[in-house]
Amino acid sequence: MTEPLFTIPLWADLLGVGLGGVQGAMFASGFQGQRRLDWLGVAIIGIMIGMGGGLIRDILLGQTPATLQNQWYLVTAGGAALLGMLLSGLFTRLNTAIVVLDAVVIGMFGAFGTSKALAFGIPEVPAVFIGVCAAVGGSVLRDMLMGLPTAIMHVGSLYAVAAGAGCTFIVIAVALGMPITLAAVVGIAVTAVIRVLAVTFDVSLPEQRRIYRRKVAAETGAIAIVKPGIDL
Repeated sequence: MTEPLFTIPLWADLLGVGLGGVQGAMFASGFQGQRRLDWLGVAIIGIMIGMGGGLIRDILLGQTPATLQNQWYLVTAGGAALLGMLLSGLFTRLNTAIVVLDAVVIGMFGAFGTSKALAFGIPEVPAVFIGVCAAVGGSVLRDMLMGLPTAIMHVGSLYAVAAGAGCTFIVIAVALGMPITLAAVVGIAVTAVIRVLAVTFDVSLPEQRRIYRRKVAAETGAIAIVKPGIDL
């Protein structure tokens, strides 16, 4: 694969890792009961959120993960996770801060993933796919480690949809001649705004209500179930 025409600045990549680490630690610190984590557990969640998106992005691109080629990624993720733990002890209500940080983080990882894919010559649709995977990858790893239902697989507040919108904007803007750096910045804003508004106004994709109602009706005998080979 040829050398890309655009590379993600180290400071920008580290900023995304740092914000992800803070958000992940703040999220993990808020759990009580059986899912309450000690400091090590919270730190691991913060590091996985901070580094997970970049790892998934580079693996899909067939590249050696940038997070494993520079010691500052792990140092930044670990320090950010510690900061997130300290912040969680200072504030009693973290929901707003977590949602805003989460929106910015998924926007950054989505934009970085899509921009890097385009720079490597990946076609537009796969580039969007890589960006969305990078955006939601950290949260998937977080939910798996914490034994939580995977957020993007359930009805929620437009998590992957927000990332997809931002990534799609980037590929369209670049195709129309916008500089890729500017497109990435605007793409981050698009993702973050959609995500925050979706959470604020409780907007989500429609549930599979008709399928569910039919399943319940069939199980309770409210409708007849026709089996092949049986004459009625």
